[in-house]
Amino acid sequence: MTDAVFVTGLALHAYHGVMQHEAKVGQTFNLDLVLDIDLAAASRSDKLAHTVGYDQVVEVASQAFCARRYRLVEAAAGAVAQAILDRFPQVLRVRVTVHKPHAPIAATFAGVGVTIVRDRQGRG
Repeated sequence: MTDAVFVTGLALHAYHGVMQHEAKVGQTFNLDLVLDIDLAAASRSDKLAHTVGYDQVVEVASQAFCARRYRLVEAAAGAVAQAILDRFPQVLRVRVTVHKPHAPIAATFAGVGVTIVRDRQGRG
């Protein structure tokens, strides 16, 4: 499968992290989403019914990511992946990358985060 719908750089403020101050102040995370989906019908029909709407993808991901506090971004990413698979049956596989630009690390870094991949069989 080489077809995909994607959203990159989705900025969401949440309270994830193991440090106590992360739970109080929170921070902005950036999410990249890649949804593997067969777009052959959509490319022929030019109809939204044959694909997934970006607005719906953003809504589902935002709700899943911000619904509760996670200690690990791995868990938050997993919740987003599962929510997307639950909401959009035509999505075959989803890749969720969570960037944590303000991770409490005593170092200078360009970025840290996680990427998870989930499919309908629960595999990465």
